Amino acid sequence: MNPLYKELQPSDAYCVRLPYPFSDFDRQILTGLYQPLVGHEAMAVLFTLWDEAERDGGAESNHYHLLNVLGMPVGRLFESRLALEGIGLLKTYRKSEDGSRSFLYELQPPLDPETFFHDAILSMFLFGKVGAPAYKRLMQRFLVSALPDGYEDVSRSFLEVYKPVTARTPEPDDENTYEKKARPAKLAFDGHDFDFSLLMEGLSAHLVSRKAFTPAAKDMIARLAFLYALSPLEMQQVVLLAIDQDGQLTEERLKRAAADYYKLSVSKSAPRLEKVTALQPAAESRPASAAKTKEDELADYLEAIPPVEMLRQINGGREPVQIDVRLAQKLVLEHGLPTGVVNVLLQYVLLRNDGKLTNNYVERIASHWMAKKVGTAREALELARTEHDKYMNWKQEGGKPSTSRKGAGKTESVPDWFYKKDEKPGASEAKQDESPEIEARRLRLMKKFGMAEGGAE
Repeated sequence: MNPLYKELQPSDAYCVRLPYPFSDFDRQILTGLYQPLVGHEAMAVLFTLWDEAERDGGAESNHYHLLNVLGMPVGRLFESRLALEGIGLLKTYRKSEDGSRSFLYELQPPLDPETFFHDAILSMFLFGKVGAPAYKRLMQRFLVSALPDGYEDVSRSFLEVYKPVTARTPEPDDENTYEKKARPAKLAFDGHDFDFSLLMEGLSAHLVSRKAFTPAAKDMIARLAFLYALSPLEMQQVVLLAIDQDGQLTEERLKRAAADYYKLSVSKSAPRLEKVTALQPAAESRPASAAKTKEDELADYLEAIPPVEMLRQINGGREPVQIDVRLAQKLVLEHGLPTGVVNVLLQYVLLRNDGKLTNNYVERIASHWMAKKVGTAREALELARTEHDKYMNWKQEGGKPSTSRKGAGKTESVPDWFYKKDEKPGASEAKQDESPEIEARRLRLMKKFGMAEGGAE
């Protein structure tokens, strides 16, 4: 699986398409039936995209804006997108052009309640999430109840009420026709790679006619095998329980037989579905069994957190100054640097520049990293470590005034996560030209990564 920076970056553009007009009843279906399955974060992403599609009419924006609106890192946004795609509420299209990427998000309408509850996978998925009492209440809320006794349908048909005025109906104008977007008939399902040949081998044609395996019956068999995690050999028993006296396999009998077999042979508790673990963006290159080092944990953190949130944490939870926010946004949006790379750059400058972000110094290092095609936080950490002396010279060339620190001719110290030793300054070497606020900011940053004042543990 590709690392996250190859799948999605804050600088990537996107637009939203709403081919089917969603209604208030759709919103009720989404919150009542789908939110327990995909979670509140995924539903927040869906509602935000829905609002943008109705308000902006498909205008292009970038994911940095979406991340700020939702207040979540890019990793959680990507996981939410996968959850919506998997449940059938979102289709994603990607276009790459001139080194940049753009995405088209097409919102898909939810299934109507009757189809939802009739679907073996979705209904059991919901049952396992909310439990029997809540599931029953949802059925009573969304499914139309039967008519009270004594009522009969006396509605007139269309032909009984209307008649044509002319004998000829005008042909429709093809130029004014629109693409029809209807609700999906059922949850998209690719068959789960079910081995029907193995299923058939153990079933005598005298017991179960091959004609009974209609496309609808085979689709239901594959869905039930996936839901209950049953093998083709186990599904043979389900089929034998489900076959009726006419040799037919109906969907309802298959569902009932699978539920009975599962209760008798596997567990009395309802089966549960879980989302597949999302890809770990910064850990793709590590063996699964390898323990995370301190640098691994740091790289994972830097890949996942938005730059503005990182600045907020460094600032003790308070909002960072706008000039720093604008600099971070410029690195992401104008220069197209990945989030993890921007975070390393900002932290490096904060640590080596007395807790301050200097625009020219940051952009000079950013230009160097862009030329080196740095794409991940781990690559940025490595380059910052190997090129540290060069960057310190750039800092001096930038006209930074000399400090009152003794031993100013010594090489600047580097934190442990840049793998260089540091010489501890004496108590008399404290800086005199930096404000208490800047010093406190720098110390919070060093404390966050377990660094002592001189860079040693």
